[in-house]
Amino acid sequence: MFLQEPFATPDRYDVDAALQDELARRLPPDVLASVRPKLAALGHATATTLADLSARAQAQEPELVHFDPWGRRIDEIVVSTAWKELKAFAATHGVVATGYDAALGAHRRVVQAAVLQLFSSSSAVYSCPLAMTDAAIKVLQEAEPSELRDRLLAGLLSTDPATFITSGQWMTERPGGSDVGRTETVARPTEGGGYTLHGWKWFTSATTSEMALTLARIDDGVNPPVSGSRGLSLFAVEVRRDEHRQLQGIRVERLKDKLGTRALPTAELTLDGLPATLLGQPGRGVARIATMLNITRFYNATASASGMAHAVALARDYAGRRQAFGRTLAEQPLHQRTLRDMEAEAAGALALVMELATLLGREESGTASETDLALLRGLVPIAKLTTGKQAVSVASEALEAFGGAGYVEDTGLPAMLRDAQVLPIWEGTTNVLSLDLLRAQGRDGALTAVIEALLSRLAALEARPRLEVVRAAAAALATALPRLAAEERLEGNARRVALTTGYLWQALLLAETAQTAGEAADRRFVDFVEHRLVAPGAWWS
Repeated sequence: MFLQEPFATPDRYDVDAALQDELARRLPPDVLASVRPKLAALGHATATTLADLSARAQAQEPELVHFDPWGRRIDEIVVSTAWKELKAFAATHGVVATGYDAALGAHRRVVQAAVLQLFSSSSAVYSCPLAMTDAAIKVLQEAEPSELRDRLLAGLLSTDPATFITSGQWMTERPGGSDVGRTETVARPTEGGGYTLHGWKWFTSATTSEMALTLARIDDGVNPPVSGSRGLSLFAVEVRRDEHRQLQGIRVERLKDKLGTRALPTAELTLDGLPATLLGQPGRGVARIATMLNITRFYNATASASGMAHAVALARDYAGRRQAFGRTLAEQPLHQRTLRDMEAEAAGALALVMELATLLGREESGTASETDLALLRGLVPIAKLTTGKQAVSVASEALEAFGGAGYVEDTGLPAMLRDAQVLPIWEGTTNVLSLDLLRAQGRDGALTAVIEALLSRLAALEARPRLEVVRAAAAALATALPRLAAEERLEGNARRVALTTGYLWQALLLAETAQTAGEAADRRFVDFVEHRLVAPGAWWS
């Protein structure tokens, strides 16, 4: 009797040639040599420890226990042992702390991106609380009071599982998701100079974190709260329980029953007198969260690239095992081409993530030029929205590569598609981010800077097959933008502009890497251009 041979989970560092090419391009040899053992250990874990923890965490979803045996309301979210072990693993391997390692200088975020490339898709989405933890660090670094700042930063940056803490992000309310200006939660001053929060948070991810950042309107009982975004202030809260294990000032109303990311606890909360500390000036909350969004959108893009690479690795392993029509799938030209297209898409996403990491590292180390800063402002929304759409597409293609097994739950494969679907949604949908890009253009010409850098760097490349396709598409985009603006059609086409720009940047970056990385990298560039940028029917001419 014939039985299909299941796929094996490969060592992700060992099989990710695109990641190794990007690191060789972007890191000095001594830095690469110093971090290679860390990355190799993580790669081994993706095929062993992490694979096991991820499977166990997904098999045991969080549960909400409202009452203890004696009738006290405790609202305890019970997570699996594996979820707790993933937190310890993240601390030990410095997934967050790597982004703040001064010894790595301007390269800190590139190394962290490599760590996340290996960790994210093997973590049952534990990268989500890490994203919000990293974002909280950015905000707290310049926060007052110093006692709160120093205490929380010590936990958030710890590499000791016993002291490592994570942060949630409680921004979303029922009246508006991305439209935070409709926030209804109020902050009431207390005699000691603090505040208590009162309101309903409709969507709080990583609700088991030890702290969170949240928005609220100050209501001093004298002046009415200021409406809109101008009235919002940013607060830090610490999640504490009293001697009876009852939460202080928080009621957990329910856990969200989500399409994917099911190991990640996400809840609706009522805040009823929750102690909070104001961060920054009153009414400047939205401005303060802009820094947070850069970090969480960077993590979102890394999760997208990681998920794509994971899907490709599994599909490629299976193709070498599955027999059909007298040959393995890997030996059949059409399947080979499909896998190459998926691989090129994943490599393009990773290249854009690495460019973002390079710019972010320069900004944080104080070595960024004005051009770097302008590029960072424009590429953050572009990278997030482009890679998010790609992640869903590649995950869907990967399931198809397994045939019927890709649709069967106990293979673990459907979770890849369900988890990918959150990536175009969380931290701004494709449309929201496309409009964000237009606002950045209006403020400081961010889109112009992105297009100018694209054209300049394309012009500097040596001639290679399919490069002229990219140059022509970039020139056409640059020509179209002023016309769309003059005809007041730019907003309606913002999504197309943003995605086209993202794909062109991926093609540029793949071409730059291919200049020194060799034949395999050159093939990924050509495959990407033919898959994404060449008109149907024209690529074989």
